[in-house]
Amino acid sequence: MSLSHSSIFLFSIITLIISNGVSSQQSNIILPSEQQRNVEKLTHIHFYYHDIRNNKNPTIVQIIDSPKNMPNGFGSTFMMDDAMTEGPELSSNHIGRAQGLFGLSSLHDLGMFMLTNFVFEEGEYAGSSLSMLGRNPISEQNREMAIVGGTGVFRFARGFAVANSVNDISTPEHFVVEYNVTVSHP
Repeated sequence: MSLSHSSIFLFSIITLIISNGVSSQQSNIILPSEQQRNVEKLTHIHFYYHDIRNNKNPTIVQIIDSPKNMPNGFGSTFMMDDAMTEGPELSSNHIGRAQGLFGLSSLHDLGMFMLTNFVFEEGEYAGSSLSMLGRNPISEQNREMAIVGGTGVFRFARGFAVANSVNDISTPEHFVVEYNVTVSHP
């Protein structure tokens, strides 16, 4: 019986020490209140991004080349830091950067794996970002990828992005992609 009382006493002391240690620590992370977390917003964002593949000012660079015998460039990997604009022209209003990593990940078609952060620098979402992850079959229109998170006003975001190549104005050195993003967030 005394072992049981000793265990309870020891557990109480450990709990008191842990709770005092935790309560004395301060955090700089601001979490939404319970009421804010229960109210979800649905936001739609439309923009374009621009892959520039020239020798002067590229926004996309290949970091891994695939072996010559691999179909569809399988294994080729790229980094990007592309301008995001309101309109399809590079000269239209810049709203941020599409930064990330993608690779040719299909042996059977032109499918890419994409990990991209949409970093908003201007407008109502300035200082916030969205993270996109998924398969991008680049030869198709209406390619859907998941939005798996975000920062700033998009904390706890989830949703999807639909990408469409703008082939009528794209060139091999300047590839334009239209994005329609729909996210649910607090």
